[in-house]
Amino acid sequence: MEEEKVKKLVEKQRNYFLSGRTKAIQARMAALTKLEQAIKDREKEIHAALKKDLNKADMESYMSETGMTYAELSYVKKHLKRWAAPKTVITPFAQFHAKSFSYPEPYGVVLIMSPWNYPFMLTMEPLIGAIAAGNCCILKPSAYSPNVSKVICEMIESTFPKEYIAVVEGGRKENAALLEQRFDYIFFTGGVTVGKYVMEKASAHLTPVTLELGGKSPCIVDKTANVKLAAKRIVFGKFLNCGQTCVAPDYLLVQKEVKAELVHYLIRYMKKMYGEHPLENEKYPKMINEKHFDRVCGLIKNMEIIAGGTCDRKKLKIAPTLLDHVSPNDPVMKEEIFGPVLPILTYQDFSEAERFIRKREKPLALYLFTTDKEMEKRALKNLSFGGGCINDTIIHLATSRLGFGGVGGSGMGNYHGKYSFQTFSHQKSIVKKYNWIDLPMRYQPYNSWKEWMVRMFLK
Repeated sequence: MEEEKVKKLVEKQRNYFLSGRTKAIQARMAALTKLEQAIKDREKEIHAALKKDLNKADMESYMSETGMTYAELSYVKKHLKRWAAPKTVITPFAQFHAKSFSYPEPYGVVLIMSPWNYPFMLTMEPLIGAIAAGNCCILKPSAYSPNVSKVICEMIESTFPKEYIAVVEGGRKENAALLEQRFDYIFFTGGVTVGKYVMEKASAHLTPVTLELGGKSPCIVDKTANVKLAAKRIVFGKFLNCGQTCVAPDYLLVQKEVKAELVHYLIRYMKKMYGEHPLENEKYPKMINEKHFDRVCGLIKNMEIIAGGTCDRKKLKIAPTLLDHVSPNDPVMKEEIFGPVLPILTYQDFSEAERFIRKREKPLALYLFTTDKEMEKRALKNLSFGGGCINDTIIHLATSRLGFGGVGGSGMGNYHGKYSFQTFSHQKSIVKKYNWIDLPMRYQPYNSWKEWMVRMFLK
């Protein structure tokens, strides 16, 4: 889409927003219901598109894309009226007599830029929050998942007027054209490099942003863990979607005493879940494109492979892979892997693992497998990360009752459920003063009596 057309689209949305038609709670609820029905009507098409772009099985597509979207819609619709109501707070005695409250209002016209790894869910979930808060919205799906992008475009165009919710398809040219416009809020999910660019462009208009990025999320397994169950849950979280999950465990930090046992069970569950020949498994997802396939294959080149390691460029598939004797200076430890490769490092004492993690950028997720409650408390107290699990992986993002987001290099802001509503809303702070009394001490001329009264009120 040409930049002039993008500009006109934003103008149309701004005029539509200024008409007030998006603000009524009934209108928001109706839009969410229409979106839900549109998804249900096209669920098979959505799953077929996910199969084409990422080779996702129907079960995986429902579990990690459409099903999660339905759950978010249900939760938001149930609670929206309460979230959107003004919230009264206690008024200081110095403000007597008055009423204080916060009043949520939509930002206006928002831009949602979504990634290719969960291309449907990571477009719809922020959209749900934007609609619930009363905004107009432009969606920009990733060009790397063209089939899902097309389905989203057709679904939105047949469900909503463009001046309310619109989709802009395309690649870098369209991204650049969109980021030249003045939006009232930008929500971006993707990599750090593009995230910095988005933030830079947003700063020209002082546009607030949420950045959902990524990073190298550690998975710690200590000697007290249920190692067999830990292996099962690590294999699930790491190799889901062929490892192309922003909160997938990026590397293992295993206490030396249990390393051999953990590796044994990891290999067992890799074979159990994906078969002896995972590249022939029709339900095992593929890498999104040749660029990322080549990048991940390059990361395992010349490494010590203890399981997996096979690649099929024609199918864009990389077998679930374990790497041993990994050094912090190896290329695989220098960037987020975003593929089905799991480096294994060991530690003797937990302080060693702490130092290793704290030397690096704050990760989007952290996973700790332990039965030691003191170790659990120590990790939560001393390590900074976006979110995570104790004795499991990735499931913390699957609840609408918890906010999801990064910290530091892994992002800023969060969403899901009420947090999505708050992300796309501005909270206006209001003091309503009553007229029947007007305390005199704030007015000039000042004297000792007024000063004494002010000091009493403001203690």
